[in-house]
Amino acid sequence: MKVLKIDHLGIAVKSIDEGKKFWTDVLGLELEGSETVEAQKVTTAFFPVGESEVELLESTSPDGPIAKYLEKKGEGIQHVAFRVENIEDALKELKEKGVKLIDEKPRIGAGGAKIAFLHPKATRGVLVELCER
Repeated sequence: MKVLKIDHLGIAVKSIDEGKKFWTDVLGLELEGSETVEAQKVTTAFFPVGESEVELLESTSPDGPIAKYLEKKGEGIQHVAFRVENIEDALKELKEKGVKLIDEKPRIGAGGAKIAFLHPKATRGVLVELCER
């Protein structure tokens, strides 16, 4: 498996409109755009930072994964995403190494990226996303 870079940091927020104020007004980052991913019950907003991005995540449903995260832990970093060269090969290799996966096959995420999540129990409590663009 070849990890190319940190693709983005996913930050759970109650409201993208409120959450983006820090990133734009304080840090001066530019909002690249937002997108709703119905299958994941989330709206995302991306702020480029060099070769990586900050991704704000707002739930679109009370039973969505971001809503559940916010209920348990409050606002903050929800996941770190690593861009990989080939996500199918990466998942196969991780499975062979006994790493517990949330997604055994990639799905489509924001921006049309192929994504898959590793289980936090396998990563010392960090939700890790792999993505291929």
